Amino acid sequence: MTDKLGLPVGTTLDRFIMRKQEDFPYATGELSQLLRDIALAAKIVNREINRAGLLDVTGAYGQQNVQGEDQQKLDVIANIRFIRALRNGGEVCTIISEEEDEAIQTGNTKGKYIVAIDPLDGSSNIDVNVSIGTIFSIYRRVSEQGSDGTMDDCLQTGTKQVGAGYIIYGSSTMLVYTTGNGVNGFTYDMTLGEFFLSHPNIFTPATGKIYSVNEGSYNSFPEGVKQYVNYCRDNEYSARYIGSLVGDFHRNLMKGGIYIYPSTAKAPNGKLRLMYECNALAFIVEQAGGKATNGSQRIMDMVPTALHQRCPLFIGSPEMVDKAEEFLKAEVEVN
Repeated sequence: MTDKLGLPVGTTLDRFIMRKQEDFPYATGELSQLLRDIALAAKIVNREINRAGLLDVTGAYGQQNVQGEDQQKLDVIANIRFIRALRNGGEVCTIISEEEDEAIQTGNTKGKYIVAIDPLDGSSNIDVNVSIGTIFSIYRRVSEQGSDGTMDDCLQTGTKQVGAGYIIYGSSTMLVYTTGNGVNGFTYDMTLGEFFLSHPNIFTPATGKIYSVNEGSYNSFPEGVKQYVNYCRDNEYSARYIGSLVGDFHRNLMKGGIYIYPSTAKAPNGKLRLMYECNALAFIVEQAGGKATNGSQRIMDMVPTALHQRCPLFIGSPEMVDKAEEFLKAEVEVN
């Protein structure tokens, strides 16, 4: 396939997924279809975001989600679009969404998969046209098919993920995902309505010069985190933080860096959610050669106890995460 100038445009997401089916000895096409369903919803959400300023879908919706956060209109729209696509696709029996109090039963009792999703990450950036995104995580159900999914299906450790990814809506729209065999990125071509492979075999640098943390909360950070931030400043690292997890993570994944959302006085367990934010990005970063911990424990080894469980997050280039953990460990030893 070629574009209007006769230049090759590469491999489509659909074709790439079909080629990769052989990586899964147990797969019979359902996971591939599930990924296509997510890509379809991403195209629809991308359309809504691109014309948000014209359709009066920016601003607050007037309600709060289960997290106690004010919902934005696009939060609600994205949630509806992804739930509808996953329900209609037929491969998912249960959905965990940031925007819903309880797990959503799709009615597809024969579906083999559970999806945990943050439909639109970075709500505070919607009205100011800064990068936002979608984060998703996929698990195989452990209960018998033929009934609704159970809490055992939903509360699996990150090591049980069979797929995870994110979509970033920015200067271009990209879908980045892994199924446990490396990380690949696809850029959306609106003129053709297709995602094309643009970033094959993504591998994050072992170290970097970027640190991403909300330094406005510095005074309430644990002492070890303060010391690591001071270390970054002393070494003249670049502070880059836009308040959109997907945007900050994507930049650091590509360029090398660390993203930190620690425990604070207001959020002693951290703010990010284990099931549909931390686990998904941890799976991706590990597949790209990076590292993700809560400061002392590997994220994907954490045992979930609630759908909306929170945890601190230190994620990115492995040497930078190791260095941050050194400061945290030193604090524990002093105390």
